[in-house]
Amino acid sequence: MTTFQLIYSDYRKHKKYGANFFVILFLTQGFWASFQYRIAHFVVTKITWQPFKFFFKFGIILWQKWIELITGISIPATVKIGHSLYIGHFGGIIINSDAILGDNCNLSQNVTIGVSGLGEKRGVPVIGNNVFIAANSVVAGKIHIEDNVLIGACSFVNADVKTHTTVVGVPAVVISTNGSIGYI
Repeated sequence: MTTFQLIYSDYRKHKKYGANFFVILFLTQGFWASFQYRIAHFVVTKITWQPFKFFFKFGIILWQKWIELITGISIPATVKIGHSLYIGHFGGIIINSDAILGDNCNLSQNVTIGVSGLGEKRGVPVIGNNVFIAANSVVAGKIHIEDNVLIGACSFVNADVKTHTTVVGVPAVVISTNGSIGYI
């Protein structure tokens, strides 16, 4: 998908949850952060001519820091995120620069996707498609969250999660095989 198509898919996802154009464009911090990420990712991955790359990277870094300050959402340009990202609430979202998120993911407020572990187990998560991560959750370590997973509120996920499951708790345990059906 092109950068414009990815931005439009994020917009459509926000619209799906009932927001109108004015609300999304001017009042939705999650959309601002995903929009900034899409542009920054394009600059980092597609612009190769060095004079432009330096100029644009400098501007992108300043823009990213501004968005972080006003939204409380940090999405580095090097993260790999599929289409239709939805960030429904203001603030506290931190994504490690090496993380990978699949298509059609929802992130709630105060979600951290970060590095953890020791030795060979040190790393960042790979998150599949159609994953819903609820408020105040932490997903950390060299783990794989498969497709259609629901991570409940206030959970700490530090182990692999199989497809179509719901996990909750500290550390997170499987409580259901319904997954994210109805949440995405």
